[in-house]
Amino acid sequence: MSAGLPLDQAATWLQDYAFGLSVHEQGVVVSVGDGIAWISGLPSAAVDEILSFADGSRGIVFGLERQLVGAVLLHQTQRLTAGTQVYLTGRGVGIPAGDALLGRIVDPLGAPLDDRPPPDCTDRRTLDAASPPMIQRDFVSEPLFTGSKIIDALIPIGRGQRQLIIGDMGLGRSALAIDTVINQAGSDLRCVYVLIGQKRSAVVDTVRLLGEHGALENTTVVVGEASALPGLKYLAPFAGCAIAEHWMARGLDTLVVYDDLSAHARAYRELSLLLRRPPGREAYPGDIFFLHAKLLERATALAAGEGGGSMTALAIVETRLGEIASYIPTNLISISDGQIYLTQELFAAGFLPAIDIPRSVSRVGGKAQPQAIKREAGRMKLDYLQFLDLEIFTRFGARLEAGVESQLKRGAILRELLRQDRFSPLPIRAQLAWLIAFNAGLFDRVELDQVAGLAERLRHGVESSPLDLDDPRERWLGAIRGWLGLPEPDGSGEADDQGPAA
Repeated sequence: MSAGLPLDQAATWLQDYAFGLSVHEQGVVVSVGDGIAWISGLPSAAVDEILSFADGSRGIVFGLERQLVGAVLLHQTQRLTAGTQVYLTGRGVGIPAGDALLGRIVDPLGAPLDDRPPPDCTDRRTLDAASPPMIQRDFVSEPLFTGSKIIDALIPIGRGQRQLIIGDMGLGRSALAIDTVINQAGSDLRCVYVLIGQKRSAVVDTVRLLGEHGALENTTVVVGEASALPGLKYLAPFAGCAIAEHWMARGLDTLVVYDDLSAHARAYRELSLLLRRPPGREAYPGDIFFLHAKLLERATALAAGEGGGSMTALAIVETRLGEIASYIPTNLISISDGQIYLTQELFAAGFLPAIDIPRSVSRVGGKAQPQAIKREAGRMKLDYLQFLDLEIFTRFGARLEAGVESQLKRGAILRELLRQDRFSPLPIRAQLAWLIAFNAGLFDRVELDQVAGLAERLRHGVESSPLDLDDPRERWLGAIRGWLGLPEPDGSGEADDQGPAA
């Protein structure tokens, strides 16, 4: 008994003490390397159980064989060698969750990476949790505005949806996701941005952009960077999902971005091959589809009886030379509720964001759009696709009728309106303004080089206007005419033939 122990505590300790046999399993490291440890002993080990190493390292059980246990290391010291003793903890992998994580950068185990004290969270979530059953889910009906004119008008995303962003490296996939998070700045929607296998410079740039645009205050950044152990990169998306699930269970709306799941699949393939699992197509293990399905199925909109929260998942996936029929993109397309496809051809032509509208789709669609936006954008995607077909036809040099030439000019104006710079999301009211102006023909007599300036004029007008999405179209149209310097129509149709004032 310690001499410094108070008598009342010593009496309590002695009263609770019971003599008996205490049994603890102890294993020994056989070999270690490449983020994997093989351990002998530990007959009671369970998959995904945390292991404690005598040198201070930590790992999780990833594979069970007849004589050995394969463990994935989550923290490794330089003293970890063959012969190190290993102990079971009886605990699964979890992460702290709560509002204390807002504005923080953490690793997949919740350890801070921003030189600040550990977040003071009262709740803890299991990383590998089951997705909500169907009876607890509701229909996706509330919109999630990304700030992208193409997405919000033509490929709408709802709260609780699982949407992919697909394309080659360097086409702006991450920029679209960052724009979406920036567009939630100042709202009550909580965001989790998961960076998987990214270089440290990319991590720093992402955090800087979110901070500069005021979006870091309602965002948690989970980082499994390229130099981290493969086990941390494997756990990163599940950690981000668990953090978002905490808020969803409290009835809040959340957005989680996985950037990107191709890197996650490669990390999982690396671990599986090191653990001698049988390889499948492209050397990926056979359960890679199950792994991503289990992750994305946790994104949903909960029923009102379950709190009414939602989790929207934006999963980024990489293609090689535009091949979307490769293994991982094909798997994820079949799991998700739609995809946004970016192409090298549009990027090289200067059409940004380089979204291939004909090949992009949202399986929720107009069900999650406000009525005003849905009314104005109803036929716009079909009209734009017809314009693209007509534009190809004109390359043969055929003589065109006046109606076809007018349709081509409107299509070119629409394409110019859909252009958008990076990290400049457009508020939804400003989007309704340009949609109404375009459908009313107010851009028909405008030169292409004037379209961007007039669209910016509309944006400034909306910012100083109290008009709302539910206001009548006539009020919007009258205000738009004022912002563009157009007179009110006198009933003869002459005013409609005039372009906006320069």
